[in-house]
Amino acid sequence: MVSQKFNDAECYEKIREYAQKNLSQKRYEHSVRVAETAAYMCKLYGLDENLGLIAGIAHDICKEISDEEMLALAKMDGLPIEGLEAKKTSLLHGRAAAVKIQSEFEIHNGQVIESIANHTFGLKNCGDLAKIIFVADKIEPGRPQSTDEYRANHFSRTLNGLVIAVLEENLEYLEQHGKKIAPASFEWLEQLRKDGE
Repeated sequence: MVSQKFNDAECYEKIREYAQKNLSQKRYEHSVRVAETAAYMCKLYGLDENLGLIAGIAHDICKEISDEEMLALAKMDGLPIEGLEAKKTSLLHGRAAAVKIQSEFEIHNGQVIESIANHTFGLKNCGDLAKIIFVADKIEPGRPQSTDEYRANHFSRTLNGLVIAVLEENLEYLEQHGKKIAPASFEWLEQLRKDGE
């Protein structure tokens, strides 16, 4: 993975301004909370909290663009578009955002790109930052279930244990609401369980 040094505060501020200008107020506020939650988790689990801030604020920057633009951006990562992503273009917003931060904000840090691109379904054998962004997106304080007690209970776990718990909750929620689940999420859960908590 490409390592990169950049001015963290300046980089965060540029993306935050872009997010504020291009997202609805609700989505922007969610993104700020994900960034703050991710930074806290990075500190807790021994990662650079600035990477959590940047990946968190950027993870949904393409959530509200047109399907055409989202598809065009996502195609630029060179990976196939198939399965659920081919049927529902909005599921490509993470991949599109990962391309956008490279082309418009010149961020080429491999951990940041991986975490943004894969925050929707998760990814087998992903790095710790990707695990953190996936979880932060699901349990930031604006989520209905995410009370202080809920988060404190989850943050008492190992990182793998935390991801397993949140991924299981997410899959259960999707099943209860009749939503299709990407095979990648099941594969990731199986791999995490094998790796152990």
